[in-house]
Amino acid sequence: MPSDISSSMPSIVAQPVKRHRLRLDFRVQVWITWALLLVILLGALNQLGLDFALIRSKLPFMLGLHLSPNGFVQGVVLTLLVTSLSMVFAVGLAVLTALGRLSRNPIAFALATFYASFFRGTPLLVQVLLIYLALPQFGIILSALTSGVMALSLNYGAYLAETIRAGITAVPRGQREAAMTLGLPPLLIAIKIVAPQAARVIIPPAGAQFVSMLKDSSLVSLMGLWELNFLAQSYGRSTYHYMEMLLTAAFIYWLLSILLEIVQHRLEVRFGRAYGAHRQ
Repeated sequence: MPSDISSSMPSIVAQPVKRHRLRLDFRVQVWITWALLLVILLGALNQLGLDFALIRSKLPFMLGLHLSPNGFVQGVVLTLLVTSLSMVFAVGLAVLTALGRLSRNPIAFALATFYASFFRGTPLLVQVLLIYLALPQFGIILSALTSGVMALSLNYGAYLAETIRAGITAVPRGQREAAMTLGLPPLLIAIKIVAPQAARVIIPPAGAQFVSMLKDSSLVSLMGLWELNFLAQSYGRSTYHYMEMLLTAAFIYWLLSILLEIVQHRLEVRFGRAYGAHRQ
């Protein structure tokens, strides 16, 4: 008997070590591949004869390290401000719309579906122009920042609503019924029981939409806001070096997107632990 136990123990101990080693090898290979691709990309860009001195001189302004001429934030800081505000309002609208879609009240259901259908069925650019240029015809004059945040919030709130609804419906009905038998109030059931389980389904597509929102925030440049895309185009026109400025903006957007993807990954891992979810 002792020999049987001792013979089986090495396999039990070695298995987690082997899996950890495989994960480590996978990550190393991924990072090496990324590094090689990045070197190739930078080498190709270097062959274009870009004016890196110009990029260095304009980069602090594009990063928002200096205020705009009117004393407001600009560049990346303004882009992040627009995106962050839009995220907050979009999530609020999405939750209300998702609850309306799940409601048995015909009026709430109709309002939710009408809103989602309109803002998913029309281009974001048209919505931006309607809010900023058309509303003043009816005496509703909004600032460029307010118009941009409103357009992004309304548009992405409509898309996020379906994501949140799918997450809620993915939670087994028995979970709610079990909580109700324990006498828990509906609000506590929603926060403690439904929301954590639904988050596992909601986070991946919602994260992708937030990355898309970050890039679509460039549309507010149409309203004269000095965000990243506006500065890139302005410096390109004034220096006749569009390639340098637009590529700089592209790399900054890319870096911001990577940071958002890292946050998304961390949240996925956190809410997937209870389900044995494993990611590389």
